[in-house]
Amino acid sequence: MANLNTIVAYLDDYLDIDRFQDYAPNGLQVEGRPEVRFVMGGVTASRALVEAAVREGADALLVHHGYFWRGGDPRVRGIMRERLKLLLSSDISLIAYHLPLDAHPDVGNNRQLGELLEIEITGPLDSGGDLTRGLHGRFPEPLAPDRARALLTRRLGREPLHIAGGDGPIRTIGWCTGAAQGFLELAVDKHLDAYVSGEISERTVHLAIESGTHYFSAGHHATERYGVQALGAHLADKFGLRFGFEEIPNPV
Repeated sequence: MANLNTIVAYLDDYLDIDRFQDYAPNGLQVEGRPEVRFVMGGVTASRALVEAAVREGADALLVHHGYFWRGGDPRVRGIMRERLKLLLSSDISLIAYHLPLDAHPDVGNNRQLGELLEIEITGPLDSGGDLTRGLHGRFPEPLAPDRARALLTRRLGREPLHIAGGDGPIRTIGWCTGAAQGFLELAVDKHLDAYVSGEISERTVHLAIESGTHYFSAGHHATERYGVQALGAHLADKFGLRFGFEEIPNPV
């Protein structure tokens, strides 16, 4: 068991949240009971995840996508009212980290996806070293495009949308979890063979084909499961807590 404020202060410092200009507040978003034994992790603080936390007796939720996004409706009504009502009535805290969790060099989403795919990480995708904009690396051996697609399917549990950038093998690759389709241009500038992100847009298709860069849209949810899991495991080890990750299926 550990004190909620102690846990949050540690995470805020560990993830260096003051370094980021983010789209939502990082850290403690909803305050629950002061002592924590069991933390449930998930990608997004959906109603289904909150219900799972209540059902399993969690003291706190640790997520990548929390609430109170910039430009969103600040009124507490409808869906937001129901989510907050359930959290508050159950005395469950909501702790959320967005960009800081993408960028962390050890437990970050981008680092964890690279390790999951067994890529030798060679550096940040962005020449300025901004880890929120992804990483690049090399496969141990060149992969034919269909083998790369099969690898992503096997490791992520869903088949990615593949926009072929030619017939050649893939050795060098860039990636950024979540949306991040706009960072394909960074991969093109580095002359990488392929790029992976969670989402795709109309213009991304043309850029991939015309640049000769294989593009894999592997799923926003699917690519961002792993940072929360790594952070939760770290937290459990640090404070002697119970941590469990709840998978809420999402096809996107």
